[in-house]
Amino acid sequence: MNDTLRQFRDFFVSLRLTVVLLVFGMILVFAATIDQVHLGIWAIQEKWFRSLIVLQEVRGVPVPIFPGGYLIGGLLLINLVAAHIYRFKFTWKKAGIHLTHIGLILLLIGELFTGLWQEDFSMRLVQGQPKNYSESFHDNELAIIDTTDPKFDDVVVIPEPTLARRETIQHGKLPFRIAIKDYYPNSALRNPPEAGAPAIQGLNPTTAPFTTQNGRTVPVVAQAAPMTFKQNERNLPAAYIELIGPDRPVGTWMVNADPRIPAQSFEYGGRTYTIALRFTRAYKPFTLTLLKFSHDRYAGTEIPKNFSSRIKLETPNGRDDREVLIYMNNPLRYDGLTFYQASFEPDNPNVTILQVVRNPSWLFPYIACTMMTLGLLWQFSLHLFAFVARRRLPRPSFA
Repeated sequence: MNDTLRQFRDFFVSLRLTVVLLVFGMILVFAATIDQVHLGIWAIQEKWFRSLIVLQEVRGVPVPIFPGGYLIGGLLLINLVAAHIYRFKFTWKKAGIHLTHIGLILLLIGELFTGLWQEDFSMRLVQGQPKNYSESFHDNELAIIDTTDPKFDDVVVIPEPTLARRETIQHGKLPFRIAIKDYYPNSALRNPPEAGAPAIQGLNPTTAPFTTQNGRTVPVVAQAAPMTFKQNERNLPAAYIELIGPDRPVGTWMVNADPRIPAQSFEYGGRTYTIALRFTRAYKPFTLTLLKFSHDRYAGTEIPKNFSSRIKLETPNGRDDREVLIYMNNPLRYDGLTFYQASFEPDNPNVTILQVVRNPSWLFPYIACTMMTLGLLWQFSLHLFAFVARRRLPRPSFA
């Protein structure tokens, strides 16, 4: 038993394990960089770095091909902590090494917490229009809103994974059941077939209003489309929803996450409702208003030089109200959130798009890098001073 424990200990404190894990880490980064040609940055993070095992589909079957970032980073973290406890004894001469190792450990822990806790949303602001919510980049929700009271909206949201299971849902606030007749993780829109045309397999005849660029509304239907993982594209799921009352069906609607499809209204039981499939919203206890968006270009070109947004922050008690200029590397930090200048709409100078990030562990990388820098400087300085002291010693003379 003692031999088994000793072998187990020696494995985790081994320098060879450290080297192997570092090599695996370099291979992981290289392979993920190559794979980024096919997948966007978000998909790459989930597939390669925020996973225990990297899976690759081979003829539709997921096959493990490499250890993931969580597995490599977790083993490296255990290896560093175990080696530090078992091998190193604190001395001032090795204080720099201790500080560097602790900084590296904090860096790994910070990345783990970031992967588990970080939330990324976007906020599209139109000049002069206050807004108190951000929207998810990837997640969607079905929203059924009771708009009967002009002063208050009663909102019921169904998360996208529930739609994907095609379940029938009964919510306590709704007088009808929600039956998911069909669901597409990504969809393409097309006009419905004309009368007398052959039926399109897999499509429900129910349509949704679609707003064109000239403001005209046309009916469209949704059909399944391949999922996309590109950086500049996002999946637009669609679903066919049937609402069923206790005495009769209410109706069937096609809902789609495409923002050009507005919420659809209907009445039931003397109340007015709207139904829409939208990006998941995160509401804030404050509002942001775009005052002015600036987009500077290099003279004589269309190459962006700088873009910035002057934002007005308004809080319920007015204590933190202020105007803030957000631009590259100068975000707004408030209420545990960070608002970055992310994008804009080239054809609309009155719109800006902010990236909204909640990351409770955002200080970890700064602390870790500071500790590693101080540790390396300490260790380098000790060796430098020792080298200079030896150079100043008188050299023996020979007759």
